[in-house]
Amino acid sequence: MTDLPAQLPSAYHRRLPYGERVSAEPLLGEPFFPFEGDLEVVRLADPVLPEPPRRGEDGGEPCPKCTDPDRSVIWRDAQWSLKAFEPTGLPLVALLEPHEHYRLDNLPPELTATLGPMIQRVAKAIQSIDSVARTHFSRWGDGSEHFHLWFLARPLGMMQLRGAMIAAWDDMLPKIPAAEFTANTRRVAAALAEDGGEAIG
Repeated sequence: MTDLPAQLPSAYHRRLPYGERVSAEPLLGEPFFPFEGDLEVVRLADPVLPEPPRRGEDGGEPCPKCTDPDRSVIWRDAQWSLKAFEPTGLPLVALLEPHEHYRLDNLPPELTATLGPMIQRVAKAIQSIDSVARTHFSRWGDGSEHFHLWFLARPLGMMQLRGAMIAAWDDMLPKIPAAEFTANTRRVAAALAEDGGEAIG
């Protein structure tokens, strides 16, 4: 174990093997794990305390959504916008954000009430792409304070891509052609606009 501050924040933190490699054995052979053969896990890093500010927090970089609200937007309505940044390994990776700068913990009740229906709409719109079987969605809130949900299109028949490792597969698969990316974003935006809001670009 490396030299750590005397006061770690919890019993959870105090029992972890910092500076050591944990075993990948629990994942090896699992049906959704995309690696095989010799695999070495990086050493567990010490906690960074206090945590550095995220984009949009005091002391952090400016919030990208608030700085450039229309960048990469493919659809929007009065409260939400959907972004797709560039071709990816999956048929589509998109980001849903509220227009106003909120965190998950301070989303107003009236906006929170629209989140479930928006998730359903976005998932259905992405599944209208002919190469897509399912839509996965996740919240990773470590990069930006502005609340956002990621949507990942799981290709039809690609059973290895089920589950949490779909994001790793997205990074490893060949990027789709730009024309296909454009066609997919337009299809999703048009599908969303059928029930309100406007397709962009």
